[in-house]
Amino acid sequence: QVQLVESGGGLVQAGGSLRLSCTASGRTVTSFTMGWFRQAPGTEREFVATITGSGAVRNYADSVLGRFTISRDNAKNTVYLQMNNLKPEDTAIYYCAATTRLGYFKPAPAPGDFGSFGQGTQVTVSS
Repeated sequence: QVQLVESGGGLVQAGGSLRLSCTASGRTVTSFTMGWFRQAPGTEREFVATITGSGAVRNYADSVLGRFTISRDNAKNTVYLQMNNLKPEDTAIYYCAATTRLGYFKPAPAPGDFGSFGQGTQVTVSS
């Protein structure tokens, strides 16, 4: 079982930046695809970005492409999400996720494919 803890959320003005971190414990996640999902009030949890275990393949939702960057430091068992040029529509709770399905990659990852989620961190972007 993998435990995930997110940090780095907060309140920022439109056009600003935030960096989210997610640290895993319980198992080494070097081989696992990790990802970020988000959920705004009254909506379903949606895919934001994923990164394969080696970091070689990264995948982004169209809504964040060019603004967000996912990365990982396997030595620290940590995944990051750098968010630039934030918009009010980026306001949501952001969740870190991990899947133990080796070699996992999908153009449109589904939350149900990920067995572990963190508790979430709130990101609020004011206009």
